[in-house]
Amino acid sequence: MSYPVTTNGIAAPSPEQGRTATIIYILYLVGFLNGITVIIGLIMAYVNLEGAPEWVQTHYRMQIRTFWIGLLMGILGFVTLVILVGWLISLFNVIWFIVRCVKGMMYLSKVQPYPNPTTWLW
Repeated sequence: MSYPVTTNGIAAPSPEQGRTATIIYILYLVGFLNGITVIIGLIMAYVNLEGAPEWVQTHYRMQIRTFWIGLLMGILGFVTLVILVGWLISLFNVIWFIVRCVKGMMYLSKVQPYPNPTTWLW
């Protein structure tokens, strides 16, 4: 597979390189319906992290962090449901999760790295 070459002789990034990351974002979003695809997406992100181009690795790192931070907020929301603040935490967690996935897919469609994959917010 050949990619267009830039003026400095380095191959330009290709959308095909980010196809697996796109699939992981979709698996994460479908996870709201069945729960299990989020785990599959996490495993895929870990497996593909090392061999991917640097711009795609930023997406994998962000996806991995999204899972673990989302799980942490989910547990916190569940534990605090008794004092009613858990509903707000859970609602924020769902919105936060969706925004991160949609934002990641937007960057992938532009063939760009995720700007700050280590952030806790967006």
